[in-house]
Amino acid sequence: ALERPSVTADDIIARLGISRVPANLMLSRLSRKGWLRRLRRGTYALVPLSSASTQPALEEPMAAAMALFAPCYISGWSAAQHWNLTEQIFNTIAVYSAKPERRSSQRIGGVTFRIRRVPADAIFGTTRLWSGTVAVQMATVHRTVIDVLDAPEMGGGGRQTLDINRSYWRRTDADPGTLLDLAERLGRGSIFKRLGFTAERFGQPGDAWLSRCRAHLSAGIALLDPGGPKRGPIVSRWRLRVNVPLDSEP
Repeated sequence: ALERPSVTADDIIARLGISRVPANLMLSRLSRKGWLRRLRRGTYALVPLSSASTQPALEEPMAAAMALFAPCYISGWSAAQHWNLTEQIFNTIAVYSAKPERRSSQRIGGVTFRIRRVPADAIFGTTRLWSGTVAVQMATVHRTVIDVLDAPEMGGGGRQTLDINRSYWRRTDADPGTLLDLAERLGRGSIFKRLGFTAERFGQPGDAWLSRCRAHLSAGIALLDPGGPKRGPIVSRWRLRVNVPLDSEP
């Protein structure tokens, strides 16, 4: 049996040495008989023998994402949950993918995936985890922070992004140098604005680090939460409009 959450014609071809047409025919027949569940064109999920339904939810959605959206990795709120950076529970899997997708939110196999398109050369700063026999590429704890600073909506919004950053700076493995290295490799100006502001608020990165971060600031004022209102105090030091409430905790 294939110990993986999904199967494609390529898997059948590699395993049985047959051509594509009979491989596709085999998948179609197994699907009609209830052994497989079609997830999307060319990709099927195995239906567990213990399942009372031919439409069960994917048991290993992160592993399935690796096949559905390759090349990709898991980040955003899903990685934040994995690294215990948030106590919020998200039922949607956050996937960063270089594969073109027409819709950024897709429900496949009973699971909702939120896909953020990234260039193939932006897939770095990940670590390999295992889900059964399938390797899942997960953003490191440091890349997770940079990704939610780049796109706070992928971290659950502005307030959640602040909470994720607060949790990160409390960790013993918090590493301002690694964060800045990752941000410089991505090279997006708004990241440095949010990174500098949150590092100064929640961490103790040092004057040399702050100067290096400030050297990358782009022109203009960025919003702390791009999905929030265009009002709130401006922190000129970081060219950032703080448009979400800040609690009193330092």
